Amino acid sequence: MAHFKYIGRTKKGEKVDGVVEANDRAGAVRQIEHIGHIPVSVTETTKTANQDDGEKKRFKFDLGFQRKAKMKLQDLLLFSRELSDLVASGMTIGRALHTLSARKDESAVGRIIVTLRDEIVQGTSLSDALELYPETFSALYINLVRAGEASGNLPLALENICIHYERVQDARSKVISAMIYPAIVMVMGGAAVLAMMIIVVPQFAATFESMGATLPKPTLALMAASHFITRYGIIVAALGTGAVILFKKWIKHGTGQRIWHTAVLRIPIAGSIITTNAYSHFSRTLGTLLKNGVSVLPALGIVEKTIDNVIISGEIGKARERVTDGASISKPLAQGKVFPRLLIDMLAVGEETGDLAGALTHITRRYDTELDRMVKTCTTILEPLLIVMVAIVVGGIAVSLLMPVLTLTDSLHI
Repeated sequence: MAHFKYIGRTKKGEKVDGVVEANDRAGAVRQIEHIGHIPVSVTETTKTANQDDGEKKRFKFDLGFQRKAKMKLQDLLLFSRELSDLVASGMTIGRALHTLSARKDESAVGRIIVTLRDEIVQGTSLSDALELYPETFSALYINLVRAGEASGNLPLALENICIHYERVQDARSKVISAMIYPAIVMVMGGAAVLAMMIIVVPQFAATFESMGATLPKPTLALMAASHFITRYGIIVAALGTGAVILFKKWIKHGTGQRIWHTAVLRIPIAGSIITTNAYSHFSRTLGTLLKNGVSVLPALGIVEKTIDNVIISGEIGKARERVTDGASISKPLAQGKVFPRLLIDMLAVGEETGDLAGALTHITRRYDTELDRMVKTCTTILEPLLIVMVAIVVGGIAVSLLMPVLTLTDSLHI
C-alpha cells in the first residue's frame, strides 16, 4: 500500500492534515471522509503517519514550543473508561476513537486520541498504536490490550485495564490522603516557629538588652538561634535546597537508589506501608495479566517494571530468572526472602489447585485490607503526635521568652 499526505477541513471548517495508507488516491479519499474530514488536497508520500508525526514533534521540541503529549493518570483513567464503554456498546475501536476525537480537545489527551484514531484507520492494531506513547501507556497497558486482541475479547481487556488502574489510583489516593493532614500540621507549625524566631524573639531580645536583664540560659540559647536564623537563614536555605537536589539525583540511579530504597523499607511505619502497597500491586498486576492470557514469564517481566522500589522489583527479576518450568513462581520468590511467607504460601496453594489467578485475587484483597488498616493506624497515631510536637516547640519558645520576665525584678534589684 502507498501512503498519502492530505490537507483537509473538518465539518466546522478547521484545517487538519495527516497521512493515510491506501491502495490508491481514491481509497485515501474514502478513508479521509470516513474519519470525518473533507479532503482539500491528497498527494502520495513516502512517509508513514508515524514518521510524519515524529518529524513534526521533533521539530517542535527542538524549537522549545511543544513537548511530547502525555496523559496524567486521571486522564488515562477517564480515556480508558470511555473507550471501554464505547467498545462494549458494540462500536469498533476506530469508530470509538473517532467519537472521542470529535470533541476537538486541544490538550495532550486530544492529540493522543487523534493520533491513535489515525493509526487505527490505516490498519494499525490498537496495541501497536499505543506504543507510540510509552510515557502514557505502560507495558502492562499495552500487553493487556494485545492479549485482548489476540483472544478476540478486547472489550473485556479494556474493562480489566479500567478496574486495575482504578484500584491502583485508589490505593495511591489512600496513602496521599493519609499524609495530607500531617503535612498541613508540619507546614503550619514550621511557619509559626519560623515567624516567632524571625519576628517575635528579636523584639524581646531588644527589650531585654535595653533593660540590662540577666537572662537564663534557655533564653540566651533561643536568642542565639534567632540571631543565626535571621543572619544566615537564606544561606542555610540555599545550601539545604542544593543538598536536597543533589540527594534526589543521587537516589534516582545506581548505588544511591539501592541504598535509599533499602533504608526506606526499614523505616518503622512508612516501610510497612510501602511494602504492603508493593505486595498488593504485585499480586493485582500479575493476576490481571494472567487472567488476560499473558504467560507467567512475560507477566513477571512486566510486573518487575511497574514496582517502584528497586529492592522488591529486583527480587521479582531474580525470581523470573529462577523460574524453570514457566509456571511455578512461589519457590523462586521464596528464595529471595523479600516477599512474606503468607504471600508465598497463598501462591503455592494457587499453583497446586491450578488457579493462580484466583489466588492472586485473594492475595490482593488481603493486602488491600492490610493497607487500609495500616494507613488508618498511621493517621490515628501521627496526627496527635505531630500536634504535640509542634505544641512542645512553640511552648518551649514561649516559656524561654517568659522566663526573663518572671526574674526581671531580681535582675533589676527592685
